[in-house]
Amino acid sequence: MDILQLIDRLEELFNDAKAVPFTHNVVVDEDRMLELIDQMRIAIPEEVKKAQQITAQRDRVMAQSQEEANRTLQLAREKSEQMIQKDIIVQEAQRRADQILAQARADAEVTRTEADNYVLDTLMQLQDQISKMSNQVGNGIRVIQDEQMRKTPLAEKNETK
Repeated sequence: MDILQLIDRLEELFNDAKAVPFTHNVVVDEDRMLELIDQMRIAIPEEVKKAQQITAQRDRVMAQSQEEANRTLQLAREKSEQMIQKDIIVQEAQRRADQILAQARADAEVTRTEADNYVLDTLMQLQDQISKMSNQVGNGIRVIQDEQMRKTPLAEKNETK
Protein backbone atom coordinates (compact mmCIF):
# COMPACT_ATOMS: atom_id res chain seq x y z
CA MET A 1 0.00 0.00 0.00
CA ASP A 2 1.14 3.50 -0.75
CA ILE A 3 2.47 5.53 2.19
CA LEU A 4 0.20 8.45 1.33
CA GLN A 5 -2.85 6.24 1.57
CA LEU A 6 -1.71 5.02 5.00
CA ILE A 7 -1.28 8.60 6.15
CA ASP A 8 -4.82 9.36 4.92
CA ARG A 9 -6.14 6.39 6.90
CA LEU A 10 -4.24 7.56 9.99
CA GLU A 11 -5.79 10.99 9.62
CA GLU A 12 -9.22 9.39 9.23
CA LEU A 13 -8.62 7.42 12.44
CA PHE A 14 -7.92 10.61 14.34
CA ASN A 15 -10.91 12.35 12.80
CA ASP A 16 -13.13 9.45 13.88
CA ALA A 17 -11.61 9.41 17.39
CA LYS A 18 -13.68 10.52 20.37
CA ALA A 19 -12.61 13.72 22.05
CA VAL A 20 -11.91 13.72 25.78
CA PRO A 21 -14.01 16.53 27.26
CA PHE A 22 -12.18 19.66 28.39
CA THR A 23 -8.80 18.51 26.89
CA HIS A 24 -7.10 18.38 23.58
CA ASN A 25 -6.86 14.61 23.80
CA VAL A 26 -8.75 11.99 21.84
CA VAL A 27 -9.44 8.33 22.37
CA VAL A 28 -8.27 6.23 19.42
CA ASP A 29 -8.93 2.59 18.62
CA GLU A 30 -5.66 1.03 19.72
CA ASP A 31 -5.84 -2.01 17.41
CA ARG A 32 -6.55 0.06 14.35
CA MET A 33 -3.77 2.48 15.32
CA LEU A 34 -1.20 -0.29 15.84
CA GLU A 35 -2.26 -1.97 12.59
CA LEU A 36 -1.73 1.30 10.70
CA ILE A 37 1.65 1.81 12.37
CA ASP A 38 2.72 -1.72 11.34
CA GLN A 39 1.57 -1.09 7.79
CA MET A 40 3.52 2.20 7.79
CA ARG A 41 6.64 0.43 9.08
CA ILE A 42 6.34 -1.97 6.16
CA ALA A 43 5.42 0.69 3.59
CA ILE A 44 8.00 3.30 4.57
CA PRO A 45 11.04 1.09 4.01
CA GLU A 46 9.55 0.00 0.67
CA GLU A 47 8.99 3.62 -0.30
CA VAL A 48 12.49 4.52 0.85
CA LYS A 49 13.90 1.55 -1.06
CA LYS A 50 12.00 2.63 -4.16
CA ALA A 51 13.24 6.18 -3.74
CA GLN A 52 16.80 4.92 -3.20
CA GLN A 53 16.49 2.68 -6.25
CA ILE A 54 15.16 5.54 -8.31
CA THR A 55 17.94 7.79 -7.03
CA ALA A 56 20.56 5.12 -7.72
CA GLN A 57 19.09 4.51 -11.17
CA ARG A 58 19.07 8.24 -11.83
CA ASP A 59 22.69 8.46 -10.67
CA ARG A 60 23.64 5.56 -12.98
CA VAL A 61 21.86 7.15 -15.91
CA MET A 62 23.51 10.49 -15.16
CA ALA A 63 26.94 8.83 -14.85
CA GLN A 64 26.40 6.93 -18.11
CA SER A 65 25.18 10.09 -19.79
CA GLN A 66 28.16 12.03 -18.48
CA GLU A 67 30.54 9.27 -19.57
CA GLU A 68 28.94 9.15 -23.01
CA ALA A 69 29.06 12.93 -23.26
CA ASN A 70 32.75 12.88 -22.28
CA ARG A 71 33.48 10.16 -24.86
CA THR A 72 31.60 12.05 -27.53
CA LEU A 73 33.38 15.27 -26.64
CA GLN A 74 36.76 13.51 -26.69
CA LEU A 75 35.99 11.93 -30.06
CA ALA A 76 34.90 15.31 -31.39
CA ARG A 77 38.11 16.90 -30.11
CA GLU A 78 40.21 14.13 -31.64
CA LYS A 79 38.37 14.39 -34.96
CA SER A 80 38.75 18.16 -34.90
CA GLU A 81 42.47 17.84 -34.15
CA GLN A 82 42.86 15.30 -36.98
CA MET A 83 41.06 17.61 -39.37
CA ILE A 84 43.23 20.53 -38.27
CA GLN A 85 46.37 18.39 -38.69
CA LYS A 86 45.20 17.22 -42.11
CA ASP A 87 44.44 20.80 -43.08
CA ILE A 88 47.88 21.92 -41.89
CA ILE A 89 49.52 19.04 -43.76
CA VAL A 90 47.53 19.83 -46.91
CA GLN A 91 48.42 23.51 -46.66
CA GLU A 92 52.10 22.70 -46.11
CA ALA A 93 52.05 20.23 -49.01
CA GLN A 94 50.39 22.82 -51.25
CA ARG A 95 52.92 25.47 -50.19
CA ARG A 96 55.79 23.04 -50.86
CA ALA A 97 54.30 22.01 -54.22
CA ASP A 98 53.95 25.68 -55.22
CA GLN A 99 57.54 26.27 -54.13
CA ILE A 100 58.82 23.27 -56.13
CA LEU A 101 56.79 24.34 -59.17
CA ALA A 102 58.12 27.90 -58.99
CA GLN A 103 61.69 26.59 -58.66
CA ALA A 104 61.16 24.20 -61.57
CA ARG A 105 59.82 27.05 -63.73
CA ALA A 106 62.76 29.26 -62.77
CA ASP A 107 65.22 26.42 -63.48
CA ALA A 108 63.51 25.73 -66.82
CA GLU A 109 63.74 29.40 -67.76
CA VAL A 110 67.44 29.49 -66.88
CA THR A 111 68.03 26.28 -68.85
CA ARG A 112 66.05 27.67 -71.81
CA THR A 113 68.02 30.92 -71.73
CA GLU A 114 71.32 29.04 -71.48
CA ALA A 115 70.29 26.72 -74.33
CA ASP A 116 69.28 29.72 -76.48
CA ASN A 117 72.60 31.41 -75.74
CA TYR A 118 74.50 28.21 -76.56
CA VAL A 119 72.62 27.75 -79.84
CA LEU A 120 73.14 31.42 -80.72
CA ASP A 121 76.87 31.23 -79.97
CA THR A 122 77.19 27.97 -81.93
CA LEU A 123 75.27 29.38 -84.90
CA MET A 124 77.38 32.54 -84.85
CA GLN A 125 80.60 30.46 -84.78
CA LEU A 126 79.22 28.28 -87.58
CA GLN A 127 78.35 31.42 -89.53
CA ASP A 128 81.91 32.74 -89.04
CA GLN A 129 83.37 29.39 -90.12
CA ILE A 130 81.04 29.22 -93.12
CA SER A 131 81.95 32.81 -93.96
CA LYS A 132 85.66 31.99 -93.71
CA MET A 133 85.17 28.85 -95.78
CA SER A 134 83.12 30.79 -98.28
CA ASN A 135 85.94 33.32 -98.54
CA GLN A 136 88.47 30.50 -98.92
CA VAL A 137 86.33 28.79 -101.55
CA GLY A 138 85.88 32.13 -103.33
CA ASN A 139 89.62 32.79 -103.16
CA GLY A 140 90.32 29.27 -104.44
CA ILE A 141 87.91 29.77 -107.32
CA ARG A 142 89.54 33.10 -108.18
CA VAL A 143 93.05 31.61 -108.04
CA ILE A 144 92.03 28.77 -110.35
CA GLN A 145 90.22 31.15 -112.67
CA ASP A 146 93.25 33.46 -112.70
CA GLU A 147 95.53 30.55 -113.49
CA GLN A 148 93.20 29.35 -116.18
CA MET A 149 93.13 32.79 -117.70
CA ARG A 150 96.85 33.00 -117.69
CA LYS A 151 97.19 29.63 -119.30
CA THR A 152 94.50 30.19 -121.87
CA PRO A 153 96.21 33.09 -123.66
CA LEU A 154 99.45 31.08 -123.76
CA ALA A 155 97.65 28.04 -125.03
CA GLU A 156 95.94 30.13 -127.68
CA LYS A 157 99.27 31.65 -128.68
CA ASN A 158 100.84 28.22 -128.88
CA GLU A 159 98.00 26.95 -130.97
CA THR A 160 98.22 29.83 -133.38
CA LYS A 161 101.89 29.27 -134.00
